Amino acid sequence: MKLIEPTAEYCQQIQAYRQEFLDCGDSMDGTDGLRRMENPEKWVDHCRLSKNPDNVPEGRVPATQFIFVREEDNKIVGMLQIRHFLNDYLEKFGGHIGYSVTPSERRRGYASLMLKNALLECKNLGIEKVLITCIDNNIGSRKTILANGGVYESTVFEPDEKVSLEKYWIDLSE
Repeated sequence: MKLIEPTAEYCQQIQAYRQEFLDCGDSMDGTDGLRRMENPEKWVDHCRLSKNPDNVPEGRVPATQFIFVREEDNKIVGMLQIRHFLNDYLEKFGGHIGYSVTPSERRRGYASLMLKNALLECKNLGIEKVLITCIDNNIGSRKTILANGGVYESTVFEPDEKVSLEKYWIDLSE
């Protein structure tokens, strides 16, 4: 398994990933707007530009987008975004990391492995305490966060999405 930044080489798979989520009506967490972008080439460019603070719109923060690829068949099984720092909204509701695993590939340990790799990337970015949130009824995500050292802080209500979110911190300073 490898966590890599998306490239044009993966555009067909990115489109298939997006479509699988749209078909089942599931949320595409950690995909930096992929739901809204029909053109995967434009999404890849958007992700590349989003790393640079000069290109980030007001209210957003620089972020690095990753795809999680199974090496034996070069298939995208998940996506993950690391926000380089927190603004007020992310500190209350979003956190440093958002991630998702394609519905057809769930319950195989990919989310936990993807998050473990992402925490190494966070450390490389100088993030010592990582905030991750999950919807309060998402048992799989909760287990993934806990398996990677998450410590529960609180549950908050996000008024725009009308969901309760559990907040967890992972300390990388050791």
